[in-house]
Amino acid sequence: MSFRTRLLIGVALAAIIPLLLLLYGVHREMTSRLSSQADTQVAGAVASVHSRLEQQGRTTQERLRGMALELVGDNRFRLAELVGDSAARAWLLDWAPQVMRSSGFTMLQLQDSTGRVITSGHFRNQFDQLAPVAMSLLGTGASAVLRAATPDSTVLALAGVDSFRVADRLFLLTGGRSIDSVELAALGTNGVTTRLVLPGDSKPAAEEIAGSVRFPFVDLSRASAPDSADVAILRDLGPLVELRKSVDRWFLFALVITVVTALLIAAWLSARMSRPLALLAEKTAQVDLDRLDQDFATDREDEVGALARLLDAMTRRLRASAMRLREAERRAAVGDLARQINHDVKNGLAPIRHVLRHLGQVAEREPQNLAGIFKERSATLDSSIEYLDTLARNYAKLSPALDRSRTDVNAVMRDVAQSVPPGSVQVETRLAADLPPVQSDSIVLRRILENLVTNGMDAMQGQAGTLVILSETVDSAPPRVRICITDSGRGMSREELDRAFDDFYTTKDGGTGLGLSVVRRLVSDLGGTLRVETKPGQGSRFIVELPATAGGSAA
Repeated sequence: MSFRTRLLIGVALAAIIPLLLLLYGVHREMTSRLSSQADTQVAGAVASVHSRLEQQGRTTQERLRGMALELVGDNRFRLAELVGDSAARAWLLDWAPQVMRSSGFTMLQLQDSTGRVITSGHFRNQFDQLAPVAMSLLGTGASAVLRAATPDSTVLALAGVDSFRVADRLFLLTGGRSIDSVELAALGTNGVTTRLVLPGDSKPAAEEIAGSVRFPFVDLSRASAPDSADVAILRDLGPLVELRKSVDRWFLFALVITVVTALLIAAWLSARMSRPLALLAEKTAQVDLDRLDQDFATDREDEVGALARLLDAMTRRLRASAMRLREAERRAAVGDLARQINHDVKNGLAPIRHVLRHLGQVAEREPQNLAGIFKERSATLDSSIEYLDTLARNYAKLSPALDRSRTDVNAVMRDVAQSVPPGSVQVETRLAADLPPVQSDSIVLRRILENLVTNGMDAMQGQAGTLVILSETVDSAPPRVRICITDSGRGMSREELDRAFDDFYTTKDGGTGLGLSVVRRLVSDLGGTLRVETKPGQGSRFIVELPATAGGSAA
């Protein structure tokens, strides 16, 4: 991300975040106040509905009580029920319809203790029929929702129940006003509506219900068990939702205007602040070790001018340092070449030194065997001398080209193994039969093996141990030849392994630190791979894999 982009984002955020917090706070407060005000109004309306339902229930009970007292004191009722007078009976059949109309009730009926209808105002011909389910309301003292049959259909009423006794006989008086949709609509006020929810009806959504009043429910039109019905008090969410949407639209509009304005201002400021920095960056991008003549002089007195003057002073120092660096590189290159030549010559002289020391020991102890031992070890001397001669020719070219040819890996490994002097280190060779040849320079391959063998022997620090030299074919496409040099030395820690292939890094006294770095470079030149498996105290295993050539084995 560029500095200009970061500056743009920073300025934009600095302007937008406070405004967003302000808008969020105002929006939250307004929404909270609107919701609180709506909840207060709804709570008042719910209380009003409760009060009006309770008042209606009390009024119904008072009227029923008055009707019961009227019947108790009327001799015609006694004649009709106790004596069976036909004239009084006719009067009693007409009593319920007349009283129901004058009292404003929509249903009214009188029953005896057996549930037999004595007179009915809403269905005159229902007399002498049994409706025992109404008796379940006796003694509750509360209003109930009743469904009663009429000549045409049914009627729902919020009714009360009263009882009275005449000559030790119990009578039940049930009546009330209609509770249909018109009556319920009259109860609603201040944003709430009411709805009667009977058993089996679908219930309103939970968020719409502001409250409810539960009543016992009795269906007088059929012989069903008593149940319960609710007068649900529903809040009208439409106006509040619309008001919130309107507030959200205005705040969204204000937010968009705020963000766009802040981004435009931030873009303008970042462009003015980043333009001189972009010019400095363009000049700085043209600076390298071969082009240090860039001029950063400026008359600006601000921070950009101070930075330009610092860059100008830096390029002057770089010009002086570049000259010193080139001289130091020339000297370092000569020193590196000298150390590498010294390292390779020492590797070539080591087998000769070992053979001569061995011949000296034989001449001193077993002079009669000197000729045979010399003949046996002369091949090592010839091989080492040829190796040194080839090194000399290669270094004479300074950058020798690889003489790639079909090389027998096992043959080179045998020569290297024979050059190891006898002593405490036991050398084991495990060479695979039918090993395919590799396209390599035999001198380069020998340098790789001698460096790895020497490194393994040094890792065992002159103590008794085993050095295993192994070759095998890797079944891959294309096929590869694997060379493994395994020692039983001290192994390497993670820190030592990370630096093992660095130039001039060594843990041995008098070491040059070039052995493994040379191996890494030569293996790479041959198109191979090199990896190490090591663990402190358990030795190391160096694995070299080289691409094999087609055409069968090299044996």
